[in-house]
Amino acid sequence: MGEHVIKLPDVGEGVAEAELVEWLADIGANVREDEVIASVMTDKATVEIPSPVEGKIIWRGGEIGEVLAVGSPLVRLEVDGAGNVKPGDAAPAPAKTDPQPAKEEKPKSAKAEPAGKSDKPKTNGAANGAAAPAPVGAPRKEGEKPLASPAVRKRAADAGVDLRRVPGTGPAGRITHEDLDAFFASDGEAAVARGTGYVRNTSVKDIPVIGLRRKIAEKMEAANNRIVPITYVDEVDVTALEDLRAELNKSRKEGRPKLTILPFLMRAMVKAVSEQPHLNAIYDDEADVIHQHGGVHIGIAAQTPNGLMVPVVRHAEARDIWDCAAEMARLSEAAKDGKASRDELSGSTITITSLGAMGGIVTTPVINHPEVAIVGVNKMQILPRWNGTEFMPRKVMNLSSSFDHRVIDGWDAAVFVQRLKSLLETPAMIFIEN
Repeated sequence: MGEHVIKLPDVGEGVAEAELVEWLADIGANVREDEVIASVMTDKATVEIPSPVEGKIIWRGGEIGEVLAVGSPLVRLEVDGAGNVKPGDAAPAPAKTDPQPAKEEKPKSAKAEPAGKSDKPKTNGAANGAAAPAPVGAPRKEGEKPLASPAVRKRAADAGVDLRRVPGTGPAGRITHEDLDAFFASDGEAAVARGTGYVRNTSVKDIPVIGLRRKIAEKMEAANNRIVPITYVDEVDVTALEDLRAELNKSRKEGRPKLTILPFLMRAMVKAVSEQPHLNAIYDDEADVIHQHGGVHIGIAAQTPNGLMVPVVRHAEARDIWDCAAEMARLSEAAKDGKASRDELSGSTITITSLGAMGGIVTTPVINHPEVAIVGVNKMQILPRWNGTEFMPRKVMNLSSSFDHRVIDGWDAAVFVQRLKSLLETPAMIFIEN
């Protein structure tokens, strides 16, 4: 028998480290060749790590949420044959294991109780041996676990009672049914709960910020710390656009996707940035260089079961309305299924975010750093608008757009949004080449 060490492979060009987000095989498990043993994340893309050999896992090189360097030991296997570990090689440090909860033990000074009588309360001098009504106790120390039988715990949970607030009169402070009765009879929170039907929830759930949530947090922190934003909001009359969209959907060919408003906005953005190319750019604020792109690579902020992702429709300038819609649908589905590649989730030069379906009328979008502009779509609604002679029902929505004020002046931001507004309000102009 020998040992084989699997190291964290190069998971992407220019990537020096990755976050461990999931173990798919435990220590002691036998794994087959090409069986996935772990998942790591870098730059919002999750990568599965397979085992190149068959063997038994005897060591793991990190805990969930830990960031590992490329090339560092990930897993150690016991394999048939010599393996790839030379005699005399230093063994890695033992893997960390989750601490097991300590068993409830009685102090050595406590006398053994007969079986089945460990929950019997002490009388403390009360008449007829009944426990005196217990006052509401102060919370136990941080991390201290109340001692109680499973039946007592279930009864307390059903009543919405935090056992840390119940004084225990049993051996070693164990909480008994009688202690619960005394607590219910006291002026404590449980009594209030019975009278009102409401109970206090004092639970605290600790959720580690790892994986995609950590990446989102880092991205938002970078945007907040480094960008000086300006947000510009204007109303757009999309009545004509909605009429056109309905007609195109009605007559679309088989296999074509159903059009939403976003493909029209994408094509409008292509025309607008051709007139203001400095908005289709990446600002490298460390090198003080603005990378102005010719290709319009539009990020589409998409909510997925795992969190916010931004798949990228590349070269929107070379796509028509239908192609934009098809590519956007494909990427959104891949992101929601967790199948989007790293390349599909990076490289955007300007971004769209749409919360219109949620009903908001104004938002302040956070710029997708290091880009310099983001366009937000808000709720569409039918409102009365004056046409010069009378009020008419019109379909309107707001565009809420944010810009990096370090490199985009307010005037240029307003010109950009006004250009989008004119194109969307006269949608035929979207299809006319200058």
